[in-house]
Amino acid sequence: MTVKAILEAKGHDVVTLGPNEKLSEAVRLLAERRIGALVVTNGDRKIVGIISERDIVRVIGREGAAALDHPVRQVMTPKVNICNEHHTVNEVMEIMTRGRFRHLPVEKDGQLDGIISIGDVVKRRIEDVEREAEDIRSYIATA
Repeated sequence: MTVKAILEAKGHDVVTLGPNEKLSEAVRLLAERRIGALVVTNGDRKIVGIISERDIVRVIGREGAAALDHPVRQVMTPKVNICNEHHTVNEVMEIMTRGRFRHLPVEKDGQLDGIISIGDVVKRRIEDVEREAEDIRSYIATA
């Protein structure tokens, strides 16, 4: 199973914001959309960073509510791990586990093409395991 198959099922929509937006806008978008991370892009959908709920909690814990006036570029993670549509579910799980993060932007031709969350990966793995179990049951029943 590949990232391409996951994106075909869930879509390519990604909530983004620019690096000069205020952190308060990031908080608003995360709460409104009920998501855990935002991809930071410039005008041509080139990935320049990612900001998660954890990033925001850490900066507010250090600096208090005044941090909400900071531009996103001061808080985001600028070195973003990415994947492409050819990565397998197992490869994506390895990248997420090694990096200890839950969201992985998908890039195609140098631009943002989608995002994969740990929830997407777990859902796909469960579907695969259930399908394999059903195949085994069918094989045993016909043997």
